[in-house]
Amino acid sequence: MLTAIHNHPMIFAVSLLLADLACWRLLPVDRKVWRVLLRLVFFTVYSVVIFEAGMSPMQPPPWTEASLSMMGTVLGIAWWLLCARTLTVVLGLLLIPRSGHAGRLLKDVLGAAIFLAAVVAAAAYVMQLPVKGLLATSGVVAIVVGLALQNTLSDVFSGIVLNTTKPYRLDDWVSIDGTEGKVVEIDWRATHLLTSQGGTLVIPNSVAAKAKILNLNRSANISNIAISVTVPAQVRPRLVLDALHKTLQGVSALLPTPKAKVSIKSSDLTSVEYEASGFVSTETDKVETRNLMFDLAYRHLRAAGVPTGEHQLEVPTSRPRRLLDDVKIFRSLDAEEKDRLSQQLVPQQFSAGQVVLEFGEATDQLLVIGTGVVSASIPDGDRFVEAGRMGPGEVMGEEGVTLGAPSQARFTALTSSVIYRIDQDMIQACLKERTEVGSALSKLQKFRQQASASLLLHKPVAIKKGGFLSWLRHS
Repeated sequence: MLTAIHNHPMIFAVSLLLADLACWRLLPVDRKVWRVLLRLVFFTVYSVVIFEAGMSPMQPPPWTEASLSMMGTVLGIAWWLLCARTLTVVLGLLLIPRSGHAGRLLKDVLGAAIFLAAVVAAAAYVMQLPVKGLLATSGVVAIVVGLALQNTLSDVFSGIVLNTTKPYRLDDWVSIDGTEGKVVEIDWRATHLLTSQGGTLVIPNSVAAKAKILNLNRSANISNIAISVTVPAQVRPRLVLDALHKTLQGVSALLPTPKAKVSIKSSDLTSVEYEASGFVSTETDKVETRNLMFDLAYRHLRAAGVPTGEHQLEVPTSRPRRLLDDVKIFRSLDAEEKDRLSQQLVPQQFSAGQVVLEFGEATDQLLVIGTGVVSASIPDGDRFVEAGRMGPGEVMGEEGVTLGAPSQARFTALTSSVIYRIDQDMIQACLKERTEVGSALSKLQKFRQQASASLLLHKPVAIKKGGFLSWLRHS
């Protein structure tokens, strides 16, 4: 075998090249380490064979015969290309596990530079070409090509910058110049975003490099959440802004910092669009929170007398009467019964921080929140912990009017509020006429007891998130 190799080194060298190509194609792609080791073995054996044949990659072939000289030149060039290829696969194995997608891009850049150097070295050492003239000519060609591919090259180098600085990575949710989506691919030319509508948006890297980029995955484990509401233009903005500020205060899932805000988004002659936004932790259910924000916005706007349609004003009614339409325990009452009951509602003003109903206090009146935000806290040892926040249409003191029992929570106004009181006699009359009212009150009491027990025991709540506000969707 060794004698055959020594007598026919060129044939054996060509056989090694073919075997290397075949093994590289047949070996599974996921066997990266084995593929690299195999390439190293073939390159080493190939180098030994051509050196034993009297050739050197640093010199032209030593033979004068044309056929041998041509074969030697081909094998010498093949050595440089095989060397470049071996070096690139080794770099790829070292770079990709450490730096992911950026490693793949860096491997491509280094690979192109290595192959260019190998081609120049082969031309200079093996073919004895005038490298200076070749480089000068290639420089002119490069200028022409560069001018023709100016935009493409801008995208390529911008992609290198983006992968080096890493303003975003694969699977990050980002907003590039106001366009939000999930990064699904970053290639030489563009960044591919999967939008919330399910489409793929392709943004050239040169555009992304110059644009404002908001990475929603690098916000200290917080996410932005916002809702928009549209009201008729004739409504005073201060009424809407105050109602939406109370909406944000009523959502306990919103983080205190960054501070939630309300702003006017757009306007025309007929309507004004408002936006209320805040931040929640990444563990928070964003869909549930947004639904709660919309529900609270609707109730606070109605409580403030703001029309909830875009172009249509509501039929004028008294605030107590509109409020009863939002009180779920009275949903079984007909319009005439609600009209009579609304005349018995007695309003009372509370300032921010004032206790509406103290823990352990027994009341003979049912309290209905007309406007504002009320916090419900339950005792936990020597301190009180917040169990939920309540808005217009929710009630307090149901234990007192139905069972004569003391309140199981402390209710404190977080904002200036208007609380309506309904005497026990009126509630008892409703209970006699409508058994559904009693069922709703019992359901509310049971819900709050379960929520309080779950909160104090630090056990998973068996009901949906949202505190006492969730009752509105289940009662």
